[in-house]
Amino acid sequence: MTKLSIRAGGFGFSGILEWDKAPQTCSAFDKMLPYESQLVHVRWSGEGVWIPLGEYQFGVGYENHTSHPAPGQFILYPGGISETEILLAYGGVMFSSKMGQLAGNHFLTLTEGQEQLMDLGNRVLWKGAQEISFDYA
Repeated sequence: MTKLSIRAGGFGFSGILEWDKAPQTCSAFDKMLPYESQLVHVRWSGEGVWIPLGEYQFGVGYENHTSHPAPGQFILYPGGISETEILLAYGGVMFSSKMGQLAGNHFLTLTEGQEQLMDLGNRVLWKGAQEISFDYA
């Protein structure tokens, strides 16, 4: 089990990589750590924030994929009909793009700080892009 420390929009979270459910995705993400980027609010999916990654290729296919991540679950969309991205659900989400419904690999789950998710989502929605960082705990 790999424990991570996640800072986003001034909030602190802890999480674990889901190695048993998404080993290829976890391996690809683990190689990027420590990682920093920005969160923006989703356009079509509901109560979620995302990290747009454009044409970046993680070199993984679908594993442990879902269109309905629960609050506190991160999913990776490896690209295809829409751009590559990482999404964090903070409330109800049906993962989609202007092309329609998508599925992403659930690879990371928050274990601490979930009570701050709605505040984070609202901060990104109303104040714009927020910094996010991932590192080993």
